[in-house]
Amino acid sequence: MAIRKDQNGRPRISQVQPEAAITGGELYIRGKGLAEGMRKYAEGQDVERPHVMIGDVQAQVVIGSDSLVIVKVPEGASAGELIVGEGDKASEIWSCDIGIPIAENLHPVASPAVDSVGNVYSTFSGSRGQKVPVAVYRIDLNFNMRPFINDMMNATAIAIGHDGLIYISSRFDGMVYQVTPTGNMSVFVEGMGVATGICFDEEHNLYVGDRSGTIFKIAPNRQIYVYATLEPSIAAYHLAWGPDQHLYVSGPTTSSYDSIQRVADNGDVEVFYRGLGRPQGLAFDEAGNLYAAASYMGRKGVVRIQPDRTIDHVLSGPGIVGLAFSPSRAMIVATTNAIYRVDMGIRGYQPF
Repeated sequence: MAIRKDQNGRPRISQVQPEAAITGGELYIRGKGLAEGMRKYAEGQDVERPHVMIGDVQAQVVIGSDSLVIVKVPEGASAGELIVGEGDKASEIWSCDIGIPIAENLHPVASPAVDSVGNVYSTFSGSRGQKVPVAVYRIDLNFNMRPFINDMMNATAIAIGHDGLIYISSRFDGMVYQVTPTGNMSVFVEGMGVATGICFDEEHNLYVGDRSGTIFKIAPNRQIYVYATLEPSIAAYHLAWGPDQHLYVSGPTTSSYDSIQRVADNGDVEVFYRGLGRPQGLAFDEAGNLYAAASYMGRKGVVRIQPDRTIDHVLSGPGIVGLAFSPSRAMIVATTNAIYRVDMGIRGYQPF
């Protein structure tokens, strides 16, 4: 990417990376043409500080030089309009995808779930053994957040079944609960250890990650199998069923060079991609690209790993624990305390 002044002395943007961000994320702008203004400002000369506007909010310039400008997305930034300015000279508008918060004061520890209508489900998980007033919230299409489940300890991961029911794991009691859209709850399966990540495959089998190292497979008739055994995770397993008919598993360990693993139908485990920091929530798009909440090359956010294992950083933001795709092709991003909607135009993959 290059930023260079046009013949009228204005900066010119040709690319912004990554393509999307949420509050606190960093956008990289590379090129030339800003060094003089940055230098004069740093030297205390009487010039206006070079700036970057996202919508009508000014972004914090983290690094500014002739070849690179890094800005941090501020609170209140709106999607669509990024402008680089130096004095009274401003670039043309560059479009980028900035997430808007749709729910706050939550405590998700895994990916949210989105039903066929577009309602978003997210947890207030709490610390181990903590009883919270509301365990799961539902956020409707108008971004109204309402209590969905109250009587559950440490709600952890959420998945929507082919039957339209909502399945929720509890790392406290090792159960997976089955919940109707109206909030009626029953036990679907128990004895799952420290139950964390869950997902369904195309044949409606449910997979449950026990962070002590076991991946369980529960058939539609509720028969339980040990599907695979992995290294224990220090936090949780996060699961996703891929269009290649494999189960994908992430789980932060004590290593700073973690991997996403792929499990075949016979339970064989292989490393799909290694080199991520604390990989957590996973989701696929319909093209077979895998998205993971992780740090890559020191940059936090969401990465996209293509089937050939090419990787790129697609969304920047701190504290991201998971993601999902909505029917309207938005990415729903969960941080440690909030849910964001980012209109990226990506159709998610659904196993059924």
